Amino acid sequence: MAPIFLDSVLSLIVRTSTDLPPDVRAAMKAAMAQETVGTLSAQALSIIAQNIDQAADCEGAICQDTGMPTFEVKTPVGANQIVLKQQIREAVAEATRRGALRPNSVDSITGENSGSNLGPGTPIIHFEQWENDEIEVKLILKGGGCENMNAQYSVPMELPGLGRADRTLDGVRKCILHAVWNAQGKGCAPGAVGVCIGGDRTSGYVHAKEQLFRTLDDVNPDPRLAGLEASIMGEVNKLGIGTMGFGGRTSLIGCKIGALNRLPACFFVSVAYDCWAFRRLGVVLDERSGEITRWLYRDPSTPVAAMADQAGFQRTGREVTLRTPLTEEQVRALKVGDLVLISGRVNTGRDAVHAHLMKHDPPTDLRGSVLYHCGPVVAKEGDGWRVTAAGPTTSIREEPYQADIIRRCGVRAVIGKGGMGAKTLAALKDAGAVYLNAIGGAAQFYARAVDRVVGVSLIEFGTPEAMWHLEVTEFPAIVTMDAHGNSLHKDIEEASAKELAAMGAGAVV
Repeated sequence: MAPIFLDSVLSLIVRTSTDLPPDVRAAMKAAMAQETVGTLSAQALSIIAQNIDQAADCEGAICQDTGMPTFEVKTPVGANQIVLKQQIREAVAEATRRGALRPNSVDSITGENSGSNLGPGTPIIHFEQWENDEIEVKLILKGGGCENMNAQYSVPMELPGLGRADRTLDGVRKCILHAVWNAQGKGCAPGAVGVCIGGDRTSGYVHAKEQLFRTLDDVNPDPRLAGLEASIMGEVNKLGIGTMGFGGRTSLIGCKIGALNRLPACFFVSVAYDCWAFRRLGVVLDERSGEITRWLYRDPSTPVAAMADQAGFQRTGREVTLRTPLTEEQVRALKVGDLVLISGRVNTGRDAVHAHLMKHDPPTDLRGSVLYHCGPVVAKEGDGWRVTAAGPTTSIREEPYQADIIRRCGVRAVIGKGGMGAKTLAALKDAGAVYLNAIGGAAQFYARAVDRVVGVSLIEFGTPEAMWHLEVTEFPAIVTMDAHGNSLHKDIEEASAKELAAMGAGAVV
C-alpha cells in the first residue's frame, strides 16, 4: 500500500476530531430550536453551537477528550491487512503528535500514558473483507464520559421506576429509557444511543457501537426495529433531562437499534451511549494508491452552514464576576442557577491528581482556589505550553475524594460536568464551597478563555492527568450545587424519575 494511505487516514482522523457530520449538526440545530430562550439548556446549546463552529474553523478538537479511536475497515480480497493496520497506527500516533488527538492510551496496570495513543488494544481496528475493489475506512471517536454511560441489561429484570422488563420489545424499550435516564448530564446530553438486542455480552456491545455508524436521519430496514426507534424518540425527550442535565426539551438526538441471534438462556440489551459531540466520519480510498476518492457522511463540496449566529453565546448582564482566590463570603452568596465568570488562577485536576492529593500535600496552594476537572489538550511551545482544547470531564468519578480535598485543601470552587453526589454536596455546605458546571465537550470555547499556562505539576502522570496551572479571563460556568445544600442535578434526577415512572406502563407503538 502506497504511503498516501497513511495521509488519507490522517486526514480522516483530523476531520473527525474537529468537524461534526451534517446529520449531527442538523439534529443539534433542531435541539436549539426546541429550547426556550433564556433557560439553562438554551444557554448551554448556544455555547455548544459556538464551539462546533470554532472547532471547524481552526481544525481544533471539538472536545478535549478525543476518545477511543475505533476504525471499521473494509478491504478487497488480497489486501494486506497487516500493512494497513500498521499505517493506521502510525496515522494515530501522528495525529496525536499534531494535537488532533489527546494522548488517551493508559497502561491499565501502571497507569502510565503511552503518549502516542498506541498500546495493547488501542486504537481499535475491525477489518472485514468485501468484494468491492476499493477500501472503506470509517472512524468514530467516543469519549470516556459517554463510554462510562454505556449499559448492558440481562432481561427479565426489575428496573427502578419502570417495573419488570421482559424478553419483549417493550422490555427492550424500558432498558433504553432507563439507560438514557441514568446518563443524566454525565454523558453530555443530548446524546445518541446505539442498541443491540441479543448476542452475547461481548458481541452485543460491539454491535451496539456499530449502530452509531448509522446516520441519525436514516430509517431502520427492519420495520419492527424502526417502530421501536420511533417509539423511543417519541417519548424519551419527555423525561426533561435536557442539555447537560440542566432540564429541557431534548435529551436524545438519536436511537439506532440492531439485533443479533442469542442463546436461549440469555437475553441481553446492550446500550452504547454517545454524547452530542458525535464524531463519526468515513472515507472511501483507491485500492492501489490509497487516495481518498470520496467522503462518507459529508460532501466536501457543500458549504457547511454555521451553527451559531454571529453573536454566539449571549450574556444577560446578570452574570456574577469572580476573581481568584475566592472568599467564603463570595461563594456563600452564590445560588443554583447563577452564571459566573471566573478570572485569575485555575488549577486542573482529574483522577490521578485527586488520588495523589489524598496522600500528599498539594503542589500549589489551593486555599481559595478553583479546581477544574479537566484534562486539556496542550501543545509544547518553546519552554512553555499552550492549551488547544479545555472542556470539563465528568465529575462523579471524583466523588470518593472531593469532599476530603475541599475540606483539607481549602478549595472554594470545583468546575466539572454532570454534578457530584451527596458526600460532596455536604462538604460544599460545611466548608463554604460551590460546584460549577461547565458545558461538556465545549473544548474550543473554553480554550479561548485560557490566557496562558502558568505552569504544570505532576507531569509524570501524563498531560491529561497532570495538574495544569492556568490563567483565565471570564471563564463561564453555571452554579449547579451551592453552599446551602441545593443541587440542580438532584432536582432534575428526581423530576425525571417521575416522568420515567409514568412511561413504565407505556407500550411499543
